[in-house]
Amino acid sequence: MPETIKASEQNIDRVFSNDYLFEIPVYQRPYAWDTEQVDDLLDDLLYAMRRPGDEPYFLGSIVLIKGDDADSQVVDGQQRLTTLTMMLCVLRDLSEGQIKLDLDRYIRQQGSVIAGTKEVVRFKLRDLDRNFFYTNVQSDGGVSTLLENPPHPGTDSQERILENAKYLHEKLSALDADERTSLAAFVIQHCYLVVVSTSDMTSAYRIFSVMNDRGLDLSVTDILKAEIIGELPNDAEQRIYADKWEDIEQELGRDSFGSLFAHIRSVYAKAKQRRGLQEEFREHVLKQHAAIDFVDSVLDQYDDAYKTVLGLPADGINSAQTTGRYLAHLRRLDNDDWIPPAMSFIHRYRQNPGASSRFTKDLERLAYGLFIRRADINERIRRYGEVLNAIEQGEAIWQEDGPLQLTPNEKNQIKEILAGPIYTLPRVPRPLLLRLDSLLADAGATYEHSIISIEHVIPQNPSDGSLWLDWFPDEEVRAHWTHRLANLVLLSHRKNTSASNWEFDRKKTQYFLRGGTSPFALTTQVVAENKWGPDVLERRQSDLIDRLNAEWRLD
Repeated sequence: MPETIKASEQNIDRVFSNDYLFEIPVYQRPYAWDTEQVDDLLDDLLYAMRRPGDEPYFLGSIVLIKGDDADSQVVDGQQRLTTLTMMLCVLRDLSEGQIKLDLDRYIRQQGSVIAGTKEVVRFKLRDLDRNFFYTNVQSDGGVSTLLENPPHPGTDSQERILENAKYLHEKLSALDADERTSLAAFVIQHCYLVVVSTSDMTSAYRIFSVMNDRGLDLSVTDILKAEIIGELPNDAEQRIYADKWEDIEQELGRDSFGSLFAHIRSVYAKAKQRRGLQEEFREHVLKQHAAIDFVDSVLDQYDDAYKTVLGLPADGINSAQTTGRYLAHLRRLDNDDWIPPAMSFIHRYRQNPGASSRFTKDLERLAYGLFIRRADINERIRRYGEVLNAIEQGEAIWQEDGPLQLTPNEKNQIKEILAGPIYTLPRVPRPLLLRLDSLLADAGATYEHSIISIEHVIPQNPSDGSLWLDWFPDEEVRAHWTHRLANLVLLSHRKNTSASNWEFDRKKTQYFLRGGTSPFALTTQVVAENKWGPDVLERRQSDLIDRLNAEWRLD
């Protein structure tokens, strides 16, 4: 069948007519507009309606896969069509008499024996949200029921529907009946969409990729989903694999799901991304896998590995408790470039917890070494690419000259930095102090505090006449220790600038402790000291450095 493309400017009276029965395909992304975007649209419509004259209002464009009948699959424009449908439903439920009946016919196609039409809603969301949307929005009185007995949303998109329906009801209820009628008439008669339809999926996605959309941009995963699931030969397989895809996306959340694809690309490419993720994903990943194989062998399998990396429950991964602890340390770093090698190894050795534990221990050592040395993104990605190559080729990654291990020069650099004024390094102090605290505390210690601050024991600017100046009469000695590991503690509350200069005894009991205790071993050790002088700092610094040296095998 030859490819056909049609485009026409149509008002909402025509768009929500018997010419179209819209349906969101199972492989499409969920509804994602929030109240800010809904408010933006409503505000624009009210402003345009209130202007003098009858100027048309352009709502943008939609892209459909459509043959000669009314059935229309929405490739682009779901956010706008869903929100417009919701707005008409709220206006209908706030109206009475003929206005209510008139609005209802834009929501539901009327059944007619003579016209040969069946009674059906004009717009259907994807399967996962379809019944929720119909029951709580499209059905007559559905919005009122939603407000009286709010349902429990089962998906993120249902949460958005619930929030936006409430928001629209609140805003439209504030208008008087005549203004609501005027708004409905303006939307139906004077609001236009450019409707682009094609009988071919390939051309439909080519069209939407070059068109600007008023709503949220489709993500790379949305586009790849349409390509991959759309490649399957029949509706049954499309539905099965769309459900599988959406289950993974729902469990991870939209942002983490997008990150999963970026990390999978890195596993395959083993190099820095130079072009768009969509383009590189096709080149490095999809060329090696058919649609079913990709979902079953790549997406599903790496999803489990990624969940393990994130500290989430994962089916089919047998990991040791120590693996989880090392991954928790890694997640505190200021970059996630270490994730692809972690995913790759956990995926390959999913039933070997001992190997995964050993690997994550050495990966954590390497990652913190790069972090402390402030290696830039190019050095990090190059190094992790070498680790990925070694994993894939089955090389002995444990050997001392392998890419997973620190070189003698790197060890010396790290030791030199650790011995210096570590507090002055950007983004390093907190993850490093938490890592050090874990070495001092019980192995199962957790750090789930909403606020974690770093405080100096010796004040950075001690007050004249304070005991601090008696203990450190030499300003150079005091300056030498101020920003070093030995002089830093962790607090589970915000810093108090005035408390920073308190004398040692008061600082310990009233500032470092809350309720008589501290959740941090680093801080508890300081509280146990009676005096804070250079000899204490020398001993403490030596002990802390020795612990890090032993943990990361720096000697």
